[in-house]
Amino acid sequence: MCSVVGYIGNSYCREIVMEGLSRLEYRGYDSAGFACLSPQDNRLVYAKTPGRLQSLRDVLDKAPIDGFLGIGHTRWSTHGVSSQENAHPQFDCDKRISIVHNGIIENHHALKDELISAGHVFHSDTDTEVVAHLFEALLVSHTTFKAAVVDLVSHLDGAYAFVIISQDFPDRIVLVRKRSPLCIGIGDDEMFVASDPLAFAGKTRKVLFMPDESFAFVKKDLIELYDFTGKPLPLVAQDISIDWADREKDGHEHFMLKEIYEQKTAIQATVEFLKSISGTFWDHLGLTPEQAKAIDSLSLIGCGTSWHAGRIAQFFFEYICMIPTRVLLASEFRYMPFFSEHKSIFVAISQSGETADTLEAMRMVSAAHMHTIALTNMPSSTLVREADGFILTQAGQEIAVASTKAFSTQMTALYWFANRLALEKGIISRHQMELAEEDLLVTAEVLENTIENYKMDITTLLAKRYAQKGRAIFLGRHISYPFAMEAALKLKEISYIFSQCYPAGELKHGPLALVDEHTPIFIFSHQDPLIYQKLVANAQEAKARNGHIVAFAFEGQDELMRLADQTFIIPRVKPLLGPLAMTGIVQFLAYQIAKELGRPIDKPRNLAKSVTVE
Repeated sequence: MCSVVGYIGNSYCREIVMEGLSRLEYRGYDSAGFACLSPQDNRLVYAKTPGRLQSLRDVLDKAPIDGFLGIGHTRWSTHGVSSQENAHPQFDCDKRISIVHNGIIENHHALKDELISAGHVFHSDTDTEVVAHLFEALLVSHTTFKAAVVDLVSHLDGAYAFVIISQDFPDRIVLVRKRSPLCIGIGDDEMFVASDPLAFAGKTRKVLFMPDESFAFVKKDLIELYDFTGKPLPLVAQDISIDWADREKDGHEHFMLKEIYEQKTAIQATVEFLKSISGTFWDHLGLTPEQAKAIDSLSLIGCGTSWHAGRIAQFFFEYICMIPTRVLLASEFRYMPFFSEHKSIFVAISQSGETADTLEAMRMVSAAHMHTIALTNMPSSTLVREADGFILTQAGQEIAVASTKAFSTQMTALYWFANRLALEKGIISRHQMELAEEDLLVTAEVLENTIENYKMDITTLLAKRYAQKGRAIFLGRHISYPFAMEAALKLKEISYIFSQCYPAGELKHGPLALVDEHTPIFIFSHQDPLIYQKLVANAQEAKARNGHIVAFAFEGQDELMRLADQTFIIPRVKPLLGPLAMTGIVQFLAYQIAKELGRPIDKPRNLAKSVTVE
């Protein structure tokens, strides 16, 4: 989940690299570093610090270094604590080779032991330093640079992307990619290197996404691309449209708050985009209309918030399309028995399109010749490039680590998809499809209006009250249960309050022992009368044990409101869209609680936006 950035060309690189790192800092912010070759003598010079990127800026302001070739890194720790020694770049024994790395070298312990036996001295606990020392040794034993790289990758197990510069080869940057994203921006007598093209947005639109298991030698005016055996690969660059101009906070204190308020527009944009491609929708998914009609089961794969969106969407497909739907947690699915299913498709859900576990799960499915579809917010992502088809949400770039508008647009796209599939199967009419699209737009209005209705109460009173609580319980039933899981995740990841979610019907099977007057119980209601009455019964069970109930109830649900110590009333929408209607108010409450506690909301401790390691 680290970010790597590099540059080679005719311009001084420090500000280019630092700007790229600042755009990708959401991928990791435990430490940061920069290295370049001095223009005077090609000597390798560097600076690195634990902590946020600003700490590195402060160091470079006091002791400036710069050059025409350089690399940079922000780190999310996988091996070794956040420290000066473990920050990237890492080096060989003589500090003539510098490397920045995203991923994990799984066999680094064995390699390190061999290198220490051969006399190499290590200064960090990272797996990255092992690569630098190994490359140092291989350059001695091989007559060509290329042969050394081929041998290097043959020694490494894991998923990784790394970038190397060397003062002995001052005209090039070495790039290596295996199951971790890495791309090259092609300019005029200059090249940009990054984990994500967002790093160099506005500087070039011509991008080469490195194929899996490939390496490249990048000069300012030349790219040589090879597979891991050393066979030359064709250069397939593409023009992409990506800008940075709209990435500021627009007057909001945090990106998360800005993104909460962008949800109505993002939902509308997603609906309008999907409507515009409705006639060619199956082409986008890599299916024919006949194949779509024949779909008899569906599997949704994701991690974290995307998994929760899939859990909610299970109800969409089963109720609207009437087809069996499984929701699979990617990190677990990969290690379970896999059974190929006829006429089934797999939808991989990921905000970034780079989530490592989701990618590996999709690759496993693809290897079994099952049809895969990517649902993501990033059209240039690995998930889109490797899937058989794709659905794009229109959330725009999401900067805050805690997902808000990506989640709501995932639900939007999946609800639209379910209705479009039902239309193709003849289950609903064209008019019903149009009503479903209108329902999504109405729900987007409800999402935003509910925030405004309770904004003052939350900011002046409720956030202070619930920020004092050390733990919380979240309950839901039916479609509101996976939404309660997402609500609990949102609170815990940005406020650090221990938040646990249960199906409300399971309360008496153990969790009831946790109920007391000090632990708020957040209950998410449902519009189905039977399910609602069951939730009321669960609320009564908690209330009988002095539980403090915070109810998210729909209009007219007076019995639940009377039981609650605090109620948020949600206008009624289509029952399956209840979670989408409640999304904004839940996110806003979690945000204000975290703000009250003084948390670094956009960049919570120990987390990163794009989870590119397993």
